[in-house]
Amino acid sequence: MRLSFNQTYAVNVAAIGKAQERLQMASAKLEKQTKILTPADDPSGAARVAALDQQIDSTGQYQVNSNMLSNSLDVEETVLRSIQSSIQQAKTLVISLGNGANSQTERAAIAGQLANVRAEIFDLMNQRDSNGGYLFSGFNEKTQSYEYNESTGYYDFKGDEGQKFLQVSTSVTVPANDSGKNIFETVDARNKAINVTPGGGITTAVIEVASQSIFDGFYSQKYDGVTPANNDYRVSYTAPDQYAITLQSGAPLVPPVGGTVLPGQAVNFNGLKIDHIGTFPGQIDFSLSQPAKKNILNTLTDVINAVLRDQLNPEQLREVLVDTSVQVDRAALKVGETVSALGGRQNLISSISGSLEDLKIANVEYRADIYELDLVQGITELTKQETQLQVVQSTFTKVTQLSLFDYIR
Repeated sequence: MRLSFNQTYAVNVAAIGKAQERLQMASAKLEKQTKILTPADDPSGAARVAALDQQIDSTGQYQVNSNMLSNSLDVEETVLRSIQSSIQQAKTLVISLGNGANSQTERAAIAGQLANVRAEIFDLMNQRDSNGGYLFSGFNEKTQSYEYNESTGYYDFKGDEGQKFLQVSTSVTVPANDSGKNIFETVDARNKAINVTPGGGITTAVIEVASQSIFDGFYSQKYDGVTPANNDYRVSYTAPDQYAITLQSGAPLVPPVGGTVLPGQAVNFNGLKIDHIGTFPGQIDFSLSQPAKKNILNTLTDVINAVLRDQLNPEQLREVLVDTSVQVDRAALKVGETVSALGGRQNLISSISGSLEDLKIANVEYRADIYELDLVQGITELTKQETQLQVVQSTFTKVTQLSLFDYIR
């Protein structure tokens, strides 16, 4: 087959062009240190790299979320631990108020210290996070969590029950805050017997909670929020030495409650100690207190007012101090439960963060295997293409010199 000069020239020029393209591609890959310049170079690899990039970006965002969340929870835990410390200080002061040797002046001084503790707790309940939002206001973070109501003399919660969540992995979201509604406003007031009224030969009656835990268990089972009459009880004493406890309506308890008792002897009933003075027959009526919630600020306000106003007899003051002591303990327990929950969240974040870092490292390495160019391999390929171009150019020079005139010479 005979090739014209033009055909020979065109074939060799095309070969040089292709060699130059391969050299430029090898040079570009080496410069950018990548195996894939365009998706056309490796469609499957390019798709895998795009998916890995998306996963690496998502993992990075989850890590940012985790760090932000961990810092936020650290702030909340620090504030709550400070509140715990203040509540414990308040408990110590309440106990000291029960010292019968204290004069009114000394009790007033202790009440002043309690007021200072209350101010500390009030300030802590209104702490802000790093973004300037109130820690315990729920979704309503721009509103101060607690405010003093001058018309009532009590402290009111102004936030909401909202709880924000932050995603820290593909399938895990973690609470980012705790509303003061759930921490401070769900503390149960002390359950007790109220409206104690003696009758018949009984002239004086005193009912105190001898075991708060036993009485609370009874209360949780028996308090009737639908039919108030079922919360009204009567202790009936009959001569010479019998007693029975029924509802004031006359309905017996199930099982029946009664037995033998001497005048002046106390009756124990589900954690209550029922004392009397008088003769038989007679009775004592009492009712179960209504369920109530009270935050620590208002609990301290009640005892401070009771002491400073100095209008209660020793027995009434003692009852206020017992109420306060129980409610302070419950407030501390609620704060402690929240601190424990925060610790659990921090442990979860730490565990997930470790997994995310491992996943990110694995994805980056896998992406490098697909996309990134090994320098040695790249230099070798560049050298190879340079050599091939030189060979093609040399061949072209020799071929273009093949002419009959060369032989005539």
